[in-house]
Amino acid sequence: MQASGLEGPIPSSISALENLVTLIISDINGATQPFPYLWNMTAINRIILKKCNIVGQIPQEIWQMSKLRVLDVSFNLLSGQLVKVTLPKDLKFLYLTGNNLSGNIPASILSTGLPVDLSYNNFTWPGPDQPGQHKFVPQFFDRIHWHSMYINCGGTNDVKMNGTMYVGDATSGLGGAATLYGNNDNWGFSSTGDFRDDNDELNAASRYLAQSTSMSNQLYATARLSPLSITYFRYCLENGSYSVRLHFAEIEIINSTRYGRLGRRIFNIYIQDQLVEENFNIEAEAGGVLTPLTKHYNANVTNGELEIRFYWAGKGTQAIPSRGVHGPLISAISVDPNFKPQHKENKTKTVPIIIGVVGSFLVFLASGILIWIYCFKAKSHREQDLRGLDLQTVSFTLKQIKAATNNFDSGNKIGEGGFGPVYKGQLADGTIIAVKQLSSKSSQGNREFLNEMGMISCLQHPNLVKLYGCCIEGNQLLLVYEYLENNSLSRALFGPEYSRINLDWPTRQKICVGIAKGIAFLHEESRLKIVHRDIKGTNVLLDRDLNPKISDFGLAKLSDEDKTHISTRIAGTIGYIAPEYALWGYLTYKADVYSFGIVALELVSGKHNMNYGPVDEYTCLLDWACHLQQSGKLLELVDDKLGSNYNKSEAERMIKVALLCTNASPSLRPTMSDVVGMLEGTITIPDVIPNACSYNEDLRFKAIRDHRSYIRSQGHTSTPAGSLFESSSTSARDINETNEESCIEV
Repeated sequence: MQASGLEGPIPSSISALENLVTLIISDINGATQPFPYLWNMTAINRIILKKCNIVGQIPQEIWQMSKLRVLDVSFNLLSGQLVKVTLPKDLKFLYLTGNNLSGNIPASILSTGLPVDLSYNNFTWPGPDQPGQHKFVPQFFDRIHWHSMYINCGGTNDVKMNGTMYVGDATSGLGGAATLYGNNDNWGFSSTGDFRDDNDELNAASRYLAQSTSMSNQLYATARLSPLSITYFRYCLENGSYSVRLHFAEIEIINSTRYGRLGRRIFNIYIQDQLVEENFNIEAEAGGVLTPLTKHYNANVTNGELEIRFYWAGKGTQAIPSRGVHGPLISAISVDPNFKPQHKENKTKTVPIIIGVVGSFLVFLASGILIWIYCFKAKSHREQDLRGLDLQTVSFTLKQIKAATNNFDSGNKIGEGGFGPVYKGQLADGTIIAVKQLSSKSSQGNREFLNEMGMISCLQHPNLVKLYGCCIEGNQLLLVYEYLENNSLSRALFGPEYSRINLDWPTRQKICVGIAKGIAFLHEESRLKIVHRDIKGTNVLLDRDLNPKISDFGLAKLSDEDKTHISTRIAGTIGYIAPEYALWGYLTYKADVYSFGIVALELVSGKHNMNYGPVDEYTCLLDWACHLQQSGKLLELVDDKLGSNYNKSEAERMIKVALLCTNASPSLRPTMSDVVGMLEGTITIPDVIPNACSYNEDLRFKAIRDHRSYIRSQGHTSTPAGSLFESSSTSARDINETNEESCIEV
């Protein structure tokens, strides 16, 4: 019942619908009402009560609805604090925006990594030592003023029109998320909602962008979408009257068939929280689709801030002409003063950076931690080394970690790696965690600790492990992660018999695609372009549903996109390291592609690359796979445990992709986004002639040959130069696992 014109309240008898799966009610007119009684609906998985004039607190019962996947109670009048919040395990989206909620934000919400919108409430932000004592309010400098804003909405590139440069807002790679831009301008946007009818619970960023090749004017060729609400905000404007121009073109609902022409996009527009357009229809206003339209408004700025919001009230069509196309759409925004500016606009590089830093809550937290470290002058040498670092993550106290792990009880120990032991723990709010403890004997020490913390705290993706925070206290360096119930992929495939998991074919396919998507995000979608350098089975963790999550960023490298490769100290694991990197230190994204290919072969075969060769003439799994490719018997590689219960076309596709990824020439390896397409069958796998070179000539096996020779010559007291490589220190390898993964720094 979306925007139906009904008046409240929602009748209490609705609770009799015990088998209801989806409840959607929006934009109710009339008086306020309490939260409706829904607790008899034990099968419900979507509750959307948007703009329904609901008052009071959010009932505790809502968090106990075990099948709930989406909760949207945005734009109501809800108040009170969120206490004892344990999110349902299947929850995918949580929208609480536009209410009067207050108090601290529960850690159980912050640590999920799910799309969560808490904006436009009265929450406080907990400091490092005194939770709830710090209210997060962005602070800006009174003497810094801007007088304009030009945005190419949904554009990946900047577009110059009539001498004015419109900045593209799609460069962040984010979709339904809040993004702050501090590069020469101080503005941002916040998008919320879920295109629930397109069945994309991974929340792909592309869902929020539209593009058309039919528009010659590049300003209208792209657009930003939102399923519910999208807000653009501009800070540090000089107070006064401004001319706001909103640019539109309907570039998505353009189907010329009779069925497609039924589609209608209708939404509301607010400027400075004042409704300026109700039931706005781009096509009707412009006189057709693919037709540019500019709307002019005046806005008064009195506190240095301008806010422009587009809101979908449930009107128009939703599934016509296709799913996931409803909601507001905006092509470009331009803002100019209606007065002669009194202050010169500061165009220096440092000022926007300062404002962006101050406006970021992550740095707010980091500052608190740094002050804490400085004031108490910790005596630890490691702690002193970290004093100048911007810690962009949540800080736990050692007391909290000891309580969670029962003082690092050996019974809670779940792994051991070069970094040190890994413990399972439980925080006071019930959150299960995994704690990596830096060993005092760790050879890599602070370097990898800081590298991992810095990398993973900046990244969020369904196929990357989530970092909850860290602890730096005394001589302790600790990383706190989400706990993943099924340990690592390597343990599931090759661990002790009791720890192995019977992975059926659909699960192997899901794991392979998930790993590929995670690496593709690191290489191509993340704002920080990262080469992981140590992709292997022990660094792929599995959650309760056997979804893969890439971990262990201790060796990861930031990549400069202007450089074709990075010359760097060699690091990685024998059997997974790319030959050009192992032999010459030539590092590109294609090194990770190679490592992924090895992992894919292990996944499809159930065999470890370094521990398997059916006869002595094959040194490893990849060597055998290459020979099977030459003889046209690829499916012999499939794990015998699967019997005939696997999809032959998918298995063959996975093997071919793996062999393509492990090509001796990095230039012939695909990008990871192409790998995802090949695995999913949307991109054709190119025909590659099998490499017929002999084992002795193939550089892919040189490191393995050197390693085998070293193992056989146990009498040597030193490691031959170039034969072994540095491993990531943070691999949570199971303490009983005995797989051969030899890794020593050169």
